Amino acid sequence: MNNTQRYLPVIEACTASAVACETCANACLKTAAGSDRDICIALYHDCIDLCRLAVRLMQRQSALVDEICRLCAITCQAVAQQCNKYADLHCQECAQVCQRCVEQCEEITAGA
Repeated sequence: MNNTQRYLPVIEACTASAVACETCANACLKTAAGSDRDICIALYHDCIDLCRLAVRLMQRQSALVDEICRLCAITCQAVAQQCNKYADLHCQECAQVCQRCVEQCEEITAGA
């Protein structure tokens, strides 16, 4: 299996995580601006940026894939933990998607 095929589940998980974080951030902005969710929103934006960068690095088979996947897993784990503090459906869905991304990224880095 070449790296492109190996990375496909991770690319999909990172893409889904970025979309879920964008959705969650927008929902939090509409419902709770100025609240403790400001911390969440900043974290979502970090996660979006790292997930998108991870996808780009995997697509071009960069030598830095393992490092970005480690950072992506750490950030997605932080988002999942933060989202689990709230009962909102968008937060719960984001937590699940981010947790899947953590698992996929850890599979990549386990072989490093």
